[in-house]
Order: sequence, then C-alpha cells, then structure tokens
Amino acid sequence: MTGILNDLILGLSVALAPNVLVYAVLGCVVGTLVGVLPGLGPLAGMSLLLPLTFGLSPTTAIVLLAGIYYGAMYGGSTTSILMRIPGETASVVTCLDGYEMARQGRAGPALAIAALGSFVAGTIAVFILMVVAPQVARFA
Repeated sequence: MTGILNDLILGLSVALAPNVLVYAVLGCVVGTLVGVLPGLGPLAGMSLLLPLTFGLSPTTAIVLLAGIYYGAMYGGSTTSILMRIPGETASVVTCLDGYEMARQGRAGPALAIAALGSFVAGTIAVFILMVVAPQVARFA
C-alpha cells in the first residue's frame, strides 16, 4: 500500500507542475470545443490534434491528450443537453434527461450535473485503475 501512496505523491508532484497544468487546461478547453462538434468524438479529436504533441515532453504530451479526451467526453454532453444532438455515443443517455431539464429552463443545472458527474466518475475510475493495474500487469 505504501508503494501506491508513493506513486500517487510522485504522480501528483509531476501533474501539478505549472507547465503541465497549463497544458492540461489547454487540452480540456480544446477537447470541449471538439466534443461540442457532432461527429467528432474524443478519439477523432485526439487523432487530429496529435501533431501538437510532437515537440512536447512525453509527460506533457500525455497530459495534453488526456485533457483533450476528457474535455471531448464532457463537450458531447453540451449538445446533448441543449439541442438533443449527442456529440458521441456516450452522450446518448444524456439526451433523455438533460434535454428535458433544458426545456424546463434548467439547462445550467443539467450542464453542472454533467460536469460534476464526469469529474467524479473519472476520478473514481483513475483510482480503481491505480489499484488494479499492478495486479493485471502481474497476471499478464
């Protein structure tokens, strides 16, 4: 267990460096813009924007691509909620309740719930992956 905590502290020290945070925010903003466009999902956005990472360090490049991915996943919920057009397949279910909330004049809370849910689910998934990945690697 101490190995996981040491790895977590090391990862946070790298991820919270100012230059890495700038690229993370940039990736999230660009990813959200890509996710809003119907037909362009996270994978297409990452593929199109991959050349941006060629001159960066590996850590910064991966953080930028992760920001693009997570931003695009959230950006798809924006069109699902406001216009009932899912940006990608993961946003189809958001169309059902989110669009109805927007029709009732509660689009802001619907977008906030989508953002908070995306953040919480992504954080929990990363922690689960952090615990399970060493066992899967040993098994493989």
